[in-house]
Amino acid sequence: MKKVGILMGSDSDLPVIKKATDTLKEFGIPFEVHVYSAHRMPGHVREFVSSAADNGFGVIIAAAGMAAHLAGVCASYTVLPVIGIPCKSAALEGMDALLATVQMPSGIPVATVAIDGGKNAAILAAQILAVGEPELAAKLRAKRESDAAAIIEKDRGIMERL
Repeated sequence: MKKVGILMGSDSDLPVIKKATDTLKEFGIPFEVHVYSAHRMPGHVREFVSSAADNGFGVIIAAAGMAAHLAGVCASYTVLPVIGIPCKSAALEGMDALLATVQMPSGIPVATVAIDGGKNAAILAAQILAVGEPELAAKLRAKRESDAAAIIEKDRGIMERL
């Protein structure tokens, strides 16, 4: 199975990335995590991302706050799917990161999840990889069924709480 490369612009993004890595572990998807700043170390970002396909990666997840250029920079160096996670910051509650991540120029797409959406980034990465991995697709379907069953159970119990 292909790996997921995860880059975060700062170690302050780790709580968001932890949600992603926990989800990837749940599905048995291998991953590698690095702290690489798009602004402070663009060479490291270029080196990692431009060789990612040759190194067994199938998807890149990039998390960053504020200016949040990391996902876009990653997308400029590869044709692998790039998923951006805009991270919340104190100044604008993550709206700056959301807009920086989602507003990409034509030809350099970045799939963008919600602010601090580490879990959904991992699930989207799993869905992308599942196109060529029937066992992973089955795990995703089972997860959806399990999630639905949990909501049905909550629905059954709601009247008891009222």
